[in-house]
Amino acid sequence: MQPKMKINWMVILVFILFLAFVGFLIWYFLKGNVVKLTENQLLTLFQNGTLNKLTNITISDGFSVAFDPSTVHLDGYLKTDDGKIIHYAATLYTGFWESKIMPLFDSDSSVKGANYWVSDNQAVSIWKNLLVNLLPVLILIFGSFWLLSRLSKSSAGGMNPFSMGKNRARTQKSETKFSDVAGIKEEKLELEEIVDYLKFPQRYSQMGARTPKGVLLVGPPGTGKTLLAKAVAGEAGVPFFSISGAEFEEVFVGVGASRVREMFTAAKKSAPCIIFIDEIDAVGRKRASAATTANEQTLNQLLVEMDGFETNVGIIIMAATNRRDVLDEALLRPGRFDREISLSLPDIKEREAILRLHARNKNISPKVNFERIAERTPGFSGAQLENVLNEATLLAVRHHKNVIGLVEIDEAIDRVVGGPAKTSRVITKNDKKIVSYHEAGHALIGLRLEYASKVQKVTIIPRGQAGGYTIMTPKEETMFYSKTHLIATVTGYLGGRASEEIIFGKPNVTTGAHDDLQKATTIARRMITEYGMSDNLGLAQFENPAESGNPFAQSTISNNIANKIDDEVKQMLDQCYQEAIKLIKANRKTLDLIATSLMTLETITAEQIEYINEHDKLPQEVLERQKDFKKGESKKNSSDDTDESAHDGSEHESDETISVTPKKK
Repeated sequence: MQPKMKINWMVILVFILFLAFVGFLIWYFLKGNVVKLTENQLLTLFQNGTLNKLTNITISDGFSVAFDPSTVHLDGYLKTDDGKIIHYAATLYTGFWESKIMPLFDSDSSVKGANYWVSDNQAVSIWKNLLVNLLPVLILIFGSFWLLSRLSKSSAGGMNPFSMGKNRARTQKSETKFSDVAGIKEEKLELEEIVDYLKFPQRYSQMGARTPKGVLLVGPPGTGKTLLAKAVAGEAGVPFFSISGAEFEEVFVGVGASRVREMFTAAKKSAPCIIFIDEIDAVGRKRASAATTANEQTLNQLLVEMDGFETNVGIIIMAATNRRDVLDEALLRPGRFDREISLSLPDIKEREAILRLHARNKNISPKVNFERIAERTPGFSGAQLENVLNEATLLAVRHHKNVIGLVEIDEAIDRVVGGPAKTSRVITKNDKKIVSYHEAGHALIGLRLEYASKVQKVTIIPRGQAGGYTIMTPKEETMFYSKTHLIATVTGYLGGRASEEIIFGKPNVTTGAHDDLQKATTIARRMITEYGMSDNLGLAQFENPAESGNPFAQSTISNNIANKIDDEVKQMLDQCYQEAIKLIKANRKTLDLIATSLMTLETITAEQIEYINEHDKLPQEVLERQKDFKKGESKKNSSDDTDESAHDGSEHESDETISVTPKKK
């Protein structure tokens, strides 16, 4: 739980006094100026009947009289000829009151001709005056205090001035274990050492070893960085402080540094413990050489707390980021983040393990082959794989099924890749033919090129902005790609446009290859500018991938070199495109068979594509679907003929009826 906030009573007292002063000023100015009347002026008012003009004035019910041993005090309001209301007061000697004023009163102690009562022999209570005068101020003070207390209770996301610089880290008890994390065996082994230190610190101190003060988890989104941190906390059984890098900063300068100090102060009281900072790049970015910003103050305080003059014993800082290149070098040095663990996207074996892990609490059909699903999901992160099984479960529930089958998982993969299918979208026969031949061109290149990716699935069902797509996976997952492999990949991307040009003619090519051209151009440019795979430009690296996201990075390429790079990219794309056209023309029959299968089934799998490639004929599923389609067409035609005959007979009958009707009339 978050440490209880200490109330600064001195600040509250000063604030209350300030509110009281403000309330007094408001009350004083609202009260207005009081006109002091002399004895003669007051006597004139009573004699000429001015008090009669006070009728229906709601400010006061007349005037009040208070008696002292030697004086009489009068207080009231009067209305002038121009309609202005004046607050007046007068102090008279008792003798003047009895000799001059009292004769003007009737026996019932009321002013002659006036409608207002004069309080006779009734002194005004000092407590009543205090209550009337101080009540607005008290209401203002207590109302402000209540408002501040409400702000204190809801200060988690608000702007409470008393908790602006307080610790925002949340203390959590993690139930996650290493058994809940699939794959990444080496990374878990590194973190198991941290857990062992937290459990048995004396074992390491006896050997003179110092445990890593900080562990930095680096990897793409969804690879399990936060999950690993929770697993470490769950295995060690120590307090786990969790905070996001964006929670340190606020609109006020110095708040971030204060929150860092408060967080480490709370962690020292709970040591041994773990502090986990998610998205640390929000607070740990490289410092500029010019002006000091609030973010730099927060970073400086974090550097001091991690490894400054004072040592933090028993506190291990874990942080996660997918932007290591933007972190400050002082933050990455040994003594702060001693250990850096890189997480990558899972390979096929790790994907299978992740799928089996997330399928533990789901009713999966025994016919589902997780290895086959892992082959179909290259480049998927652990979070995406979990989402695939969750989407499959939702689909099974939607269709009132008790078992999750391959159909639901297959549809879930398509949903994660391209979104839900646009089944309601109207597709013309010509568009369907164009998409079929376009996707068939991709599939054919994958079959004929040795280093091209293997086709797993081809569909012409539109999803998102795509009219169809082809899922292609590498024949072998490797850490490196050769120049031949990259050229084959570019050729595969251009296979769709090449197929359109061959079947429909060059003037009739469509915009369907937009995404293919973008990916092919990106690969070709990186081959030339980053990988040194150009024969003409040599081994020089003209673009640094680490500076691709830096808006302040300056290009070091001359105009001459930039023109040569563009020429090299164009030349490489032209060569790959001509190779694609050559392959498609040489295998026109296979292209037609794949396109026909797509137009019939709309979705074909790797097994059906392999059948076409090996037997050079349509799969049995396509033939059966075509047969069913022909039967349906024949029934429809016969039904139309019957309806037409019946329609003709009804017309004749209608005519006869119309002709008979007048005679009946």
